[in-house]
Amino acid sequence: MSEAPVPSPCNKVCAMDPSGAYCTGCHRTLDEIGRWAALSDAERREIVAKLDARRRQLAAGPSSAP
Repeated sequence: MSEAPVPSPCNKVCAMDPSGAYCTGCHRTLDEIGRWAALSDAERREIVAKLDARRRQLAAGPSSAP
């Protein structure tokens, strides 16, 4: 049984965080956003798996940067 296609995490809040690293809406990088349509579902799942950690990092503020 195959997995369902991975939808875009875009929520139409398109603005980069102050560091310019991530979109504050979907938490993807500009590169990830630009390549999304060409990525395989496996690649998309890898990105989606990172989004919660990025969301928490951005919410914690700049002092939490790795």
